[in-house]
Amino acid sequence: MRIFKLSIALLSGLFLTFSPIAFAKVTGNTITLGSAISLTGKYSTNGLHTQRGYDFAVDRINSMGGVTVGGKKYKLAVKYYDDESTPARAAQLVERLILQDKIEFMLGPYGSGLTKAVAPVSEKFGVPMVEAEGASRSLFTQGYKYLFAVLSTSEQYLAPAIELAAAKAKAAGKSPSSVKVAMAFENDPFSLDVRAGVVDAASKYGMKIVIDDKLPADLADMSTTLTKTKAIKPDVLIVSGHSKGAATAARQITEMKIQVPMVAMTHCEAAKVQEKFPNAANGFLCPTQWVETSPNKDKYFGSAADWNSAFKAAYSKHYPTTVPYQSAQASAAVLVWKESFEAANSFDKVKVRDAIAATEMETFYGNIKFSENGNNIAKPMFMRQINASAKYKAVITPDDLTHPRKASY
Repeated sequence: MRIFKLSIALLSGLFLTFSPIAFAKVTGNTITLGSAISLTGKYSTNGLHTQRGYDFAVDRINSMGGVTVGGKKYKLAVKYYDDESTPARAAQLVERLILQDKIEFMLGPYGSGLTKAVAPVSEKFGVPMVEAEGASRSLFTQGYKYLFAVLSTSEQYLAPAIELAAAKAKAAGKSPSSVKVAMAFENDPFSLDVRAGVVDAASKYGMKIVIDDKLPADLADMSTTLTKTKAIKPDVLIVSGHSKGAATAARQITEMKIQVPMVAMTHCEAAKVQEKFPNAANGFLCPTQWVETSPNKDKYFGSAADWNSAFKAAYSKHYPTTVPYQSAQASAAVLVWKESFEAANSFDKVKVRDAIAATEMETFYGNIKFSENGNNIAKPMFMRQINASAKYKAVITPDDLTHPRKASY
């Protein structure tokens, strides 16, 4: 009986080794990726930006012949579940994708909080995940071996605003230490990491942080912070509260007639502040993972400008003017899957994981190279400023900055 059981175990091991397609979700000529994504709830706006970016890249890759593994052509597809913007639900759904749907290749959810919830699940089952929206640096200090991110980490998001404020102070003959900084951040992993980067940058210059608020849970009211801002008159106001926080800040800055020389906030594009609140948004500084004027290019989409034009044409109803960077980085994540499948020439999870880890490629979105921790170490953050015509202009040097900010109410 012991010999019989050993024989069965050995045969099972051989089957797993030589027949990965039987267990991975590769059926016929289709490779199915999985994703729990926020299609409803608090993060639904950005979740939809992400889904469209994934789908756009899948369509483009398929139209160009798909993915070649073992001499055979495969099409890509994505199976989505709505995580309802809830971390616990996202974790449940990723486990469902793995255990019930037999999907062994993941695209990430939207946001750092949800990525933190699902990363332990994919890690537990040894399922590689290429994510595009979880920027929290703490994601890459946990020793995960199956998590990879194409975007820059969150501590880099708004630190450039402090650098610009310091440069402007010097140009005006003042010490950067004279700059007064007001801050308001949502109490979530992403925003708290953004805050850490701002605090580090301000400390470097000896700047005084005069307001350091946590945004209320519903993000529908920032009047307490803005009342203090009006009284203290800081030189810089920095806000991070995802799309709802950006919209609330822009709306109440208009309503309360807040005048601050420099305002910098995350998620300007996702919240469409330049369209909904053009007067207040005039002069806002907005971090972005990507700009359409980037010189990067690839064989799938061409240049950054080419991707931007094609995406706007495909989703003209949703993005008549500005495309959010969340969509661009989502498309880049799919390109990593395409290249990694072909580099591994296999559907074995470990081989594919190793191919992802070895990725070094240029895309329309930027260069991608992963550290041992899984974060992208080859791409910088960018800053853009909204002008009086509600257009975004890349801020490459301090001379590109309109300062002080001018808003007309």
